Amino acid sequence: MHQPICTGTWGKCHIQGIAVDEKKGFIYYSFTTKLIKSTLQGEIVGSVDGLMGHLGCIALHPENGRLYGSLEYKQDVIGRGILQNIGADCTLEDAFYAAVFDVDKITRMDMDAEKDGIMKVVYLREVVEDYKGMGRDRAGQEVPHRYGCSGIDGMTFGPMFGAPADSKKYLFVAYGVYSDLARDDNDHQVLLKYDIEGWEAYESPLNQQKMPKAGPDKPDDKLFVYTGNTRFGVQNLEYDPYKQAYFMAVYYGRKERFPNYHLYAVDAAKAPVRQELTGLSEDGPVLTLLEAGNCHQATGIRGWNFPHGATGLFACGDGRYYISENHVTQKGQCGLIYEYVWDDKEAFVLRDE
Repeated sequence: MHQPICTGTWGKCHIQGIAVDEKKGFIYYSFTTKLIKSTLQGEIVGSVDGLMGHLGCIALHPENGRLYGSLEYKQDVIGRGILQNIGADCTLEDAFYAAVFDVDKITRMDMDAEKDGIMKVVYLREVVEDYKGMGRDRAGQEVPHRYGCSGIDGMTFGPMFGAPADSKKYLFVAYGVYSDLARDDNDHQVLLKYDIEGWEAYESPLNQQKMPKAGPDKPDDKLFVYTGNTRFGVQNLEYDPYKQAYFMAVYYGRKERFPNYHLYAVDAAKAPVRQELTGLSEDGPVLTLLEAGNCHQATGIRGWNFPHGATGLFACGDGRYYISENHVTQKGQCGLIYEYVWDDKEAFVLRDE
């Protein structure tokens, strides 16, 4: 087994995502309210601090080299918990962003997300509308949050579903989804697709006292994956050229009629099919789960019970993967990043070469 990379300890908030640049020799960690830059040998290079929201899954753009991350501000139990953990006594406006980091400028510790010119944000209006929108429970009563939307978390770059693997890469953003056992309209994972070409016109410096609102009116596509409800939706979304699939690492769900896997994979080679959305009085483009892993006979849903990945999953593209394991020490939250290889039965097994 390869020795893991230790992230170091970073306070009360746990690791949320990782991104790896093997060519330059860096790895990036999201620790909820801060971004850490490290070498692949575990030497810390710098950090970005000062966030009062939830920085989740992160992804490096394959061409421009910048790092994108899901960033959310909300006044639910998660948002209030973050403010309590960092000792901030304030109320922030609900807002959801794609955060954009110029990682080459991260050269020292405790760089300020608002003041040091290393980070900008793009407002994701569609997410705000669904978060503030209404759905219906099983009894037909209106309930908050369309599709159960709790915000965003998973984020990755990859080709459109059904397009050639070497075609244009888009930004895919996955919803967080609340766990509510009394409703059926929250049983899909929701993915938004954005073409980020021209996004420089939207990019705004972060101002947490007056949230920027520049961003696209709508995503280019809104796609659905039927997995059954998971607690807070897709934690980590990762495109893997090796399997031509989009992996979705989740906190497993609690609805007994579903398999409640920890890991799902969407077949990137298959185009979405417009059909009726189960549990919803509407239709939409539905994606296909990869024909791999365990198959739940009652629903046909496929996946794995691989226990890691929800706090960080990176595909190298050649059958190797960096996967985070969250740990807590007396000094605070930390992570160990292990190298895995693909396994048809288990999804991932530790690399032993």
